[in-house]
Amino acid sequence: MPRKFFVGGNWKRNGTRDTISKIVEEFNKGPSVADADVEVVIGVPFVYADFTQEKLRKDWKLSVQNCWIGKGGAFTGEVSAEMIKDAGIPWVILGHSERRHLPELKESDETVAIKVAYALANGLKVMACIGELLEEREKGQTQAVNERQLKAIAAKLKEEDWKNVVIAYEPVWAIGTGKVATPEQAQEVHEQVRAWVASNVSPSVAAEVRILYGGSVTAKNSVELAGKPDVDGFLVGGASLKPEFLDIVAAYKHK
Repeated sequence: MPRKFFVGGNWKRNGTRDTISKIVEEFNKGPSVADADVEVVIGVPFVYADFTQEKLRKDWKLSVQNCWIGKGGAFTGEVSAEMIKDAGIPWVILGHSERRHLPELKESDETVAIKVAYALANGLKVMACIGELLEEREKGQTQAVNERQLKAIAAKLKEEDWKNVVIAYEPVWAIGTGKVATPEQAQEVHEQVRAWVASNVSPSVAAEVRILYGGSVTAKNSVELAGKPDVDGFLVGGASLKPEFLDIVAAYKHK
């Protein structure tokens, strides 16, 4: 079976009720994807999740950008997977490079893996992010970094868990910088990731799991990226707050 194209948006720490209302109004004008070969999921700040879900078109789904690994209790400021599920939000973004590398956060591979497993165990679907820093790419460590991050996640999951995971490859040097991996670079890494999953999880999971590209995706470069055989969609940052996100979604037609 062909893999269904997937376009995720990550609003990060952006938005107000006014700006969200305006951009969602634009998104809602776009053509229906209810019967199309594409899945669209928007990652919003926690505080605007209910507000966005109320206004957003029903053929697109909602995600949040993080979750905690315990049911409840004395964890001030954290939001549990159980709460997210109870709120009717199906997706969560985990392991984003900003959470892995910002000095204030510094989530380890192990922390990300624990979060992924806990979210899945509590009924959420996960966009699991991996990717290398610029200095790691320059040292030829891209594949090693991605495999290290994947290995931590795979160690916590059963094979059947992978049906609720998409892998988002985000070269850190291309996030919010205007730089972008060439379609050939993206395909090379996606092919490596799929080969690792085939060898270390199973060939069937490798054939089915969707691998997204993230890193300064725009309407202009999305069509060529979408044409690569192992690029199954995108995790979009800044452009997911603009009307051009509709054009990025439409890139699935070029798969």
